[in-house]
Amino acid sequence: MQSLKQSPTDPAFVQNPYPFYDRVRAAGAVVMWEDYGLPVSASAATIGVILRDRRLGRAPPPEFAPVIPPHLAPFYAIEAHSMLELDPPVQTRLRGQVLRAFTSRRIAGLAPEIAALSHRLIDALPEGPVDLLAGFAQHLPVIVIARLLGVPESRAPDLVAWSNAMVGMYQARRDRATEDAAVAAAIAFSGYLRGLVADRTRQPGDDLISHLIAAGDALTPDELISTCILLLNAGHEATVHTLGNGIKTLLEAKVPVEALSPDRIEALVEEILRFDPPLHLFLRWVHEDMEIAGHAFARGDRIGCLLAGANRDPQGWERPGKFIPDRLVKPNLAFGGGAHFCIGAPLARLELQVALPMLFARLPGLRMKGKPRYANLYHFHGLERLVVTR
Repeated sequence: MQSLKQSPTDPAFVQNPYPFYDRVRAAGAVVMWEDYGLPVSASAATIGVILRDRRLGRAPPPEFAPVIPPHLAPFYAIEAHSMLELDPPVQTRLRGQVLRAFTSRRIAGLAPEIAALSHRLIDALPEGPVDLLAGFAQHLPVIVIARLLGVPESRAPDLVAWSNAMVGMYQARRDRATEDAAVAAAIAFSGYLRGLVADRTRQPGDDLISHLIAAGDALTPDELISTCILLLNAGHEATVHTLGNGIKTLLEAKVPVEALSPDRIEALVEEILRFDPPLHLFLRWVHEDMEIAGHAFARGDRIGCLLAGANRDPQGWERPGKFIPDRLVKPNLAFGGGAHFCIGAPLARLELQVALPMLFARLPGLRMKGKPRYANLYHFHGLERLVVTR
């Protein structure tokens, strides 16, 4: 297994990690990323196998579970019940309960709300140069997921702050200040949701929290809180980055407005997700001694899936480094795969398919002011801001 060095916080890497993924792929199906001490893959075929093999999981084997420092206990008390960090059969049970309420019919029914909200946010944009990330992309997904769950829209600023703080725990720039902020957010977030769950228990509504409560003892109180936090964090964070990255890409590529027409928008959104996705590194634990791409792995080892690298694998895509708006639609790995395939993928796709055509129709003269910069967020990938004129 070859080894490669690349700091995930190096400014050049933050702005463009794709050359490193090309180096990884050229070095082999699995390569040691020295800075993490972690075997990784940027091969679409290899990652597809890793994500679907039940001998690998998100949770470590019990004897390899890391010791949680006391100051991080409140944060990991929530993560301990998160379906993203669990494996079957517990993960299957939690996911099944969410899917019963998070139906495709219910998601599709949100399209008029997403359209109305998009219009409202565009109407509120000030004249002159404006940051579309702060003025549009950061508001749309958090309000949509809050409405779906039954969280008052007035609490959206708190949800954004809590979400941003909590996901800092998964970023390469993490330090003690990041950890303290994440713990404070976890305590505030869970406390707020416990109060909201109590209200919905007394007076149910037609929202996801009420439906999850109605499932009875299918979810424990801790599982219910963790599930709501996961849906709010994941439903907001990734879509913000995807909207920002997508708008930037459309403007840079000078994509004609015809590419956002109803009969072409699905292909365009899939190409946005393939070309510059929001999550770049997804970790798996090995639960049984096994081989991956000819390399031996032992129980307790970890392996990293470079999802964004797989999305530009020449074995799966012709001219993978080029944005092609009407590329033939086929599966990519922006939402992962296997048991942990993103449960919010249909909602994220719908938000993009509704909001992007509306934004470009309402603001046909949209132009970027200066060159946007990506924020130091790895394992995530999203912009610091997206200043535009119109």
